[in-house]
Amino acid sequence: MRITEQQQKIIKQTICKYVGVGSGVWLFGSRVDDNARGGDVDIYIEPEIQEADDIVEAKLDALVELYQLLGDQKIDLVINRKNGVILPIYDIAKDTGVRL
Repeated sequence: MRITEQQQKIIKQTICKYVGVGSGVWLFGSRVDDNARGGDVDIYIEPEIQEADDIVEAKLDALVELYQLLGDQKIDLVINRKNGVILPIYDIAKDTGVRL
């Protein structure tokens, strides 16, 4: 995995701060491949909160804080709201990702 233990901790704590401590958080994409170079920090989230307005606000707040704590890098948050819509990226993220 191409993020440090400290970065893992920051990501998990920050995400859970805004979407709930019972939320699932996975790192996926190129950052879990030790042989890859560069790449976004792709994070898949199964949030404890479920209201759409709350999730939008939490996502924005979490991104602001992550940029402040991790520095200027591309961060993508993929949020599975469990509203019945199933996107292929959800399965890909969980199957290939690493739970934080």
